[in-house]
Amino acid sequence: MHARPIAYAARVTSHLSVAVVGAHGRMGRAVCDAVDGAPDLELVARLDASDDVAGLAGGPAQVAVDFTVPSVTEANVHALLDAGLHVVVGTTGWTEESLGRVRDHLAEVSSGTGGGPGVLIAPNFALSAVLAMTFAQRAARFFESAEVIELHHPNKVDAPSGTAMTTARHIAAARAEAGLGPMPDATETQVDGARGAVVDGVHVHAVRLRGLVAHEEILLGNPGEQLTIRTDSFDRSSFMPGVLLAVREVVRRPGLTFGLDQVLDLG
Repeated sequence: MHARPIAYAARVTSHLSVAVVGAHGRMGRAVCDAVDGAPDLELVARLDASDDVAGLAGGPAQVAVDFTVPSVTEANVHALLDAGLHVVVGTTGWTEESLGRVRDHLAEVSSGTGGGPGVLIAPNFALSAVLAMTFAQRAARFFESAEVIELHHPNKVDAPSGTAMTTARHIAAARAEAGLGPMPDATETQVDGARGAVVDGVHVHAVRLRGLVAHEEILLGNPGEQLTIRTDSFDRSSFMPGVLLAVREVVRRPGLTFGLDQVLDLG
């Protein structure tokens, strides 16, 4: 990363001040517009994915929003914590190991009195997608079979999507808690990949098609019945209410929060 000086916005008010990392990407531009239009937030810095985020230390930004790429997002989070910022992350590609490293880092920089910085990582900020994952987790224990299909534009760099991975893990956890065994599948021969990826025992299928934005179907089946839960994002504006909610909430939540469902009152 090159150390290009960070240009701060001229206006700095008493509002919650926000820096956007990856500001020149499609999602980053949408986040900048959303923050700029929020009456209680102030956009104070726009960083390219290649900029040195450590330069935010000592500046006016209180929260950084990262929409970069999986190869750099974890390093960005650690650098932003060292710079003294709260962090909201929409970049996918997180594993239990990388999440564990962030938890450890947060413990190191915590005040030890219940304060300290917060990191909120969400596989998806669309409220419909968050609800779909929640509904699927609650329904999974009642069905013999479950599979996940995610559909995205062909410029997406990871497959399956973080949303689909999280959905599958939630389904698997609910099934395990209910004492359900493996799902029925008599497949003996297949073309490689025909049954998709397997995430904690749940098959996940990824579609990449021009014209799509972000979509997911969760299929749950029993003898004689099927439940389909589908979420569709037709425009990146669908993610912005969730992003703004995360920015407002992360400053009140020390430590690591994974998933936007954790800050919604879903019962």
